Amino acid sequence: MAHGAEKVRLSLQKENTGWKKWGPYLSERQWGTVREDYSGNGDAWNYITHEMALSKAYRWGEDGIGGFSDNKQHICFSFGFWNHNDKILKERIFGLTNRESNHGEDVKEMYYYLDSTPTHSYTKMLYKYPQNPFPYEKLRQENGRRGKEDPEYEIMDTGVFENDEYFDIFIEHAKADEEDIMMKVTVFNRGTKDAPITVLPTIMFRNTWSWGYEAFNYKPIMNGISNRLIEVTHRKHGKYNLYLDGADELLFCENETNFKKLYGTANNTAYPKDGINDYIVSNKKTNTVNPNSIGTKASARFTRTIKAGESTTFRLRFVNHSISEPFGGFEDLFAKRIREADEFYDDLQRDVADADLRSIQRQAYAGMLWSKQFYYYNVYEWLKGDPAQPGPNQGRKWGRNSGWKHLYAANIISMPDKWEYPWFAAWDLAFHCVPLARVDADFAKRQLEILLREYYMHPNGQIPAYEWNFSDVNPPVHGWATWKVYEIDREQNNGVGDIEFLEKIFHKLLLNFTWWVNQKDDTGNNIFSGGFLGLDNIGVFDRSTPMPFGGKLQQADATGWMAMYTLNMLRISVEIALVHPVYQDMASKFFEHFLHIAGAMESIGGKNSSISLWDEEDQFYYDVIHIPNGQSILLKVRSIVGLIPLFAVEILDPQNLDKMPVFKRRVEWVLANRPDLARLISRWFESGKGENRLLSILRGHRMKMIMKRMLDENEFLSDYGVRALSKYHEENPYKFYINGEVLQVDYTPAEALTDIMGGNSNWRGPIWFPLNYLIFDSLMKFHAYYGEDFMVEYPTNSGNLATIKEAAVAIACRLIDIFKKDADGNRAVYGVDQKMQKDPNFNEHILFYEYFHGDNGRGCGASHQTGWTGLVAELIHKTAKETAKQPEKEELEIIK
Repeated sequence: MAHGAEKVRLSLQKENTGWKKWGPYLSERQWGTVREDYSGNGDAWNYITHEMALSKAYRWGEDGIGGFSDNKQHICFSFGFWNHNDKILKERIFGLTNRESNHGEDVKEMYYYLDSTPTHSYTKMLYKYPQNPFPYEKLRQENGRRGKEDPEYEIMDTGVFENDEYFDIFIEHAKADEEDIMMKVTVFNRGTKDAPITVLPTIMFRNTWSWGYEAFNYKPIMNGISNRLIEVTHRKHGKYNLYLDGADELLFCENETNFKKLYGTANNTAYPKDGINDYIVSNKKTNTVNPNSIGTKASARFTRTIKAGESTTFRLRFVNHSISEPFGGFEDLFAKRIREADEFYDDLQRDVADADLRSIQRQAYAGMLWSKQFYYYNVYEWLKGDPAQPGPNQGRKWGRNSGWKHLYAANIISMPDKWEYPWFAAWDLAFHCVPLARVDADFAKRQLEILLREYYMHPNGQIPAYEWNFSDVNPPVHGWATWKVYEIDREQNNGVGDIEFLEKIFHKLLLNFTWWVNQKDDTGNNIFSGGFLGLDNIGVFDRSTPMPFGGKLQQADATGWMAMYTLNMLRISVEIALVHPVYQDMASKFFEHFLHIAGAMESIGGKNSSISLWDEEDQFYYDVIHIPNGQSILLKVRSIVGLIPLFAVEILDPQNLDKMPVFKRRVEWVLANRPDLARLISRWFESGKGENRLLSILRGHRMKMIMKRMLDENEFLSDYGVRALSKYHEENPYKFYINGEVLQVDYTPAEALTDIMGGNSNWRGPIWFPLNYLIFDSLMKFHAYYGEDFMVEYPTNSGNLATIKEAAVAIACRLIDIFKKDADGNRAVYGVDQKMQKDPNFNEHILFYEYFHGDNGRGCGASHQTGWTGLVAELIHKTAKETAKQPEKEELEIIK
């Protein structure tokens, strides 16, 4: 039974309607995306640039700062600002394209997601806006000058924040009701001098009327009344009122392209999309806003001088009915929603005592909830072009994503990062769902279902990877995520699991599993290849392309992922079979398939049966390359590739086996009649803690050897988690000789130094949260089987013994330490930047980066990738639970 106002709201609405209809669903970068690219050469980054975005109406979505919209993004809010120095309004977040930066696309702004409830009944973010001219060109020029050996040049390096000459702009939303949204902008002048600012709350209709479709032939309208009200009328949503508290004036234009400015051709309107910008920055010298106060884009202008060290607040309210006193009780309603948010998180964090950890966890959840986005992409329409627009280049019909004409996305989806990755990534999304399930299990379940729907998944069973190439291959982690979400939901539902959800997902995963077997096991020997697989996997070659000399790569990680996938499917089918016994046959199928993969990993050399993915000399898993002369070679790169077989682990309760006689008989028959396979899996005949049965590729010895290397601080174990590449390669780079050329892999603990996969990929050494979380999860499973008596040395060569669980928790704590303040009050994530470390207006706010420096924990890559880095919230939850259990254990030992 739901307790607390936010939990009640969640219990009433499972889908993105009702209290979830309105939320932070705008992108932070619509320009430079594949969807908006209608170029002849597929150059998405340059077809619409940051500067062009000011003047060009988008086709597939909207972007903005502090964006809020309905669940189909018809009516959109965002906030514009002007410091009275910039040449353009600050209407969207700025960053560099892949080609402009020395380490790939990168946002160059400072902003933070601070709070959100899962229904977005309350949200809060912070944007830091310089009072001096924004350093657009300085960032471009300096990053363009630097090479891959140099660090990225960040906005903190430009000096715009050094003298505190900036505004802290807090943007908050609070819902008085489902269709009644209060918005508040509080601007702090952090400097020592009074400074002017113009604040522009902006409302716009996503342009649906310019593309020539009968279903969208209606053009909605807004009109202004005095300086306090904008009336909003939209056929699909009805009428709304946007009330403004003390605006200086209301400004209107059209959300339509300024063709004259961009292309030198005639405009469709005298008041195009950039009309408000031109009017403001010219100090009202242009005639680019509609004097009749009507349009499809509107802003309220508030111009104020903020005194040094003080703040000013701006208020507005958007509601579907008339209110005589729209700001009466405004602050009381805001305070109520904040109290309800605190109540929700106080319950969620009841086991987390440390105030700093509570803040980190809550900001992680906030980032995940703010990173929802309405994602719209009809590939068929995108390929053929729109009726009222010029047709795209003919080559488009056979180019990017042309094999995905069935894909029609129009959903609220969790994004990896709404600036750097404002499009779904299939395997990222699976990881997002684990911490999301803790705050909103229904939303997490819905996310997993979306990519498996018939209008996303390819008819052949492939899950779309990401919009730059839907046909690329990501690791098959949806089965794992489905089980984790099911477990969390069951825990929160008093032990009652959603079997219907499991069944629905299981049927679609069967199609995807079959695609993997048919497409990525082309020799039919249960050894898989997978190409990109998400992190480029620290290889010698670009694994998404054919080998340069005609060889064939067989991958320890792809095969390990598939072994894990089979066990995920086994686990799910067993759970369903307890309710629907017919699923016992599916459990048998995946049990046997797992055995065959285990056998294949043991010996893959065909006639040369001595070749195995497991290397006895090094006691580690490696990829194998088969070259045309018949030779097979182990690629001895000590990378995360060799740790992934750890993930293929599952525990079965013998009590459940007794409830499934058909499955039990089949298991016993296979193990009795195929001893060659039975010997390859761990501990089936030996009961563990509580008589459990263990299924794992790793028998006890191999598990110990992998853990020995993984827990070695001279190899994989960093002070801040497990590295993607062994530090061994710092002094001993791996070299592969082919055709007179030397291909080399070095330990690179942070940004990439190679050009493989576009230059911002092929990382060789950083710490990644998704893989570290899988390590933690797998070790906890091993512990559940082996119990307290099985000890490992942690760290390796330290002489300290620990249980597997203690080692897992210790790794989790190292990961959490990336964000947690140390004894000096510093956070590893912020490296040597003293302002971010010591300034209270910076160091209390957390950025969740894409990956982390393998030696010092500094944040690298996308700075708002709360998506999979949001897993830190779940690690804080898990470690707090384990810490809470410890006093109970000690008390029991005293009683004994």
